[in-house]
Amino acid sequence: MERVAWVPDDVDEGLPSAARLYDYLLGGGHNFAADRELAAKFLKAQPNARNIARENRAFLRRSVLFMIESGVRQFLDLGSGIPTVGNVHEIAQKADPDAHVVYVDYEEVAVAHSKLLLENNDRATIVQADLTVPESILEHPDTRALLDFDRPIGVLTAGVFHFVSPAKEPKRIVAAYRDAVAPGSYLAISQFTADFMPEEMAGIVEVMKNSRDPMFPRSYDEILDLFEGCDVVEPGVVATPLWRPESVTAASDEPTRAGIYAGVGRKR
Repeated sequence: MERVAWVPDDVDEGLPSAARLYDYLLGGGHNFAADRELAAKFLKAQPNARNIARENRAFLRRSVLFMIESGVRQFLDLGSGIPTVGNVHEIAQKADPDAHVVYVDYEEVAVAHSKLLLENNDRATIVQADLTVPESILEHPDTRALLDFDRPIGVLTAGVFHFVSPAKEPKRIVAAYRDAVAPGSYLAISQFTADFMPEEMAGIVEVMKNSRDPMFPRSYDEILDLFEGCDVVEPGVVATPLWRPESVTAASDEPTRAGIYAGVGRKR
């Protein structure tokens, strides 16, 4: 019965996906044998992958809490993936039960499981769409029903833009979301880079090359450029463990081993 509930009839279990890979690295159970096989190769290329996934998830949590403290009560989570412990709506609605969240993903299992999780929550929903087509999300009736674009929105892109190829013009895509939200909105970005561990990153790119979701790491300057039109808040674009850690000891001894840059910007 569980399989029927979270596995759509038309999903190809033999084709691994980034959402299910991430779920596996975080210790989740919504993944298939093909995803676990890909994860084994991923871990061989980058043995620190599980910790990288946890650090990225922790950044997502801290960025949401920062936005809540800054007065934001609505969130658009792009490439939200398969729900695991510590989802955006859980974090935001614990702080304010009236917070609204729109999740977005195109992966079938992520969408199916999100629908199950949110079926009794009228302040959160999942939109099945490709984040590289902003208008399909920004004009979606479910998005418009839950989010007020005249008020600040927290746009979250945690661990997702490294799946957007240069050919799709990531800066243009980010700009479309930035332009659609009100001044005072926030943009959170985290993504893989080769600046820290070039050999390991090259191995990850090779592993993912023939998957459903090839990867495109970016440099510090390329990621900073995505924040055009926003004021990047302190401490700037940094390794994930260094972005507003909850304590001195919470930051890793070797933060660059996290392999991912993270930052948050406030729309002017």
